[in-house]
Amino acid sequence: MLARRTLALLTSAVLTAGVVGCADAEPQGSPAAPAGPSTAAATPSPRVSAGTAPTRSHAVGVRQLRLNRDGDRALPTTLWYPARGDAGDAPRRGATAAAGRFPVVVFSHGLGARPDDYAALLTRWAAAGFVVAAPTFPRTGRGGDGNVLDVLNQPADVSYVLDEVLALDDADGDPLRGRLDTDRVAAAGHSAGGVTTIGLFTAGRDDRLDAGVVFAGTALGVGTAFAGAAAPQLFVHGELDEVVEYAAGRAAYDRVPWPKAMLSLPDGDHGRGLLADGATLRVVSDTTVGFLRWSLYGDPAAKRRMTADATRGGLATLDDRL
Repeated sequence: MLARRTLALLTSAVLTAGVVGCADAEPQGSPAAPAGPSTAAATPSPRVSAGTAPTRSHAVGVRQLRLNRDGDRALPTTLWYPARGDAGDAPRRGATAAAGRFPVVVFSHGLGARPDDYAALLTRWAAAGFVVAAPTFPRTGRGGDGNVLDVLNQPADVSYVLDEVLALDDADGDPLRGRLDTDRVAAAGHSAGGVTTIGLFTAGRDDRLDAGVVFAGTALGVGTAFAGAAAPQLFVHGELDEVVEYAAGRAAYDRVPWPKAMLSLPDGDHGRGLLADGATLRVVSDTTVGFLRWSLYGDPAAKRRMTADATRGGLATLDDRL
C-alpha cells in the first residue's frame, strides 16, 4: 500500500489539475522515470497472424454507447467505425457499417478532455479500417472533478469498455454484429490516457491487447513492470512537451521489453499541434496507421512504410525497434 501511495503521489505531482489536458495547461515537467535497456530482443513479426488489411479508405460512421461500470462509473463511449459511403465525407451518425471484420482500438483521453477532442486523429484510424472505442472517464473527463488520482482506476474502466464493445460482435440486431475482429485489439491514449494505456500492459495487464500506442505518456503511477505476452508498442512524444517531459516518456519507452518504436517530434509540445489538423497530425496519423495495420492486421508493407511516413517533411524522427 505504501508503494502504491507513493506512486500515486508522484503521479499527482506530475499530472496536476489542468496540466495533463491538451489545452490551457500550466507548464510543468515531470521527473524522469528510471530508465533501463530493453530486456528482450525485438522480433520481426507482430503478435497477430497475417490478415487482410483494407486496400482503400472507408467512410466513417459514429455512434454512442451508454456504459456504466459497477453502476457508479458512467463511461459514455464514442464509437467511430468503417462505414458504407464515400471516403472523406464527415462522419455520419448511425451509418451502416462497411462489409468486413475490423480490429478494435480503445482510446483514452487526457485530463479535462473528451473523445471528440481527438476526432481528427481517431476518424482517420476508422477510415483506415479500425473500430475506435473512446470512453469519457467519470472524473478525469471534461466536466468531472479533475481528480487525477482516478487515473489509477482507468485501466479497469478500459477493460470493462472492451468487454462491452467486443460483445457487440455477437449481439442480436446490433449494427456491428459480425463486424468486429475480436482477436485483434489495441489500446491507445494521450497524456493521462497514456498513463492509462501503459497501465493496461503493466499492473492492469489486459491479455486481450495485441498492441499499444502511447501519446505523451509517463509510467508514474502505473509502473514499468510490463507483463504478459509480447505486445508491440509505439510511443509518440514532443521533445518540447511542457507537461510530461520528453525524458519521462523516453524512460517509459526504454523499459518496454517488446518490439517497439518511438516517434519523436523535435518541435512538438504536449499535444496542441498534434491534435490540430496540419502537417504534424498527418505525419502522426500516417505513422500510427502504419503501426496499427502491422500490429493488428499483420501487414508487413505497412511496417516498411513507417520510416518514410515518420520522417516526411523533417517533422519527426523514428526510433524503430520493431
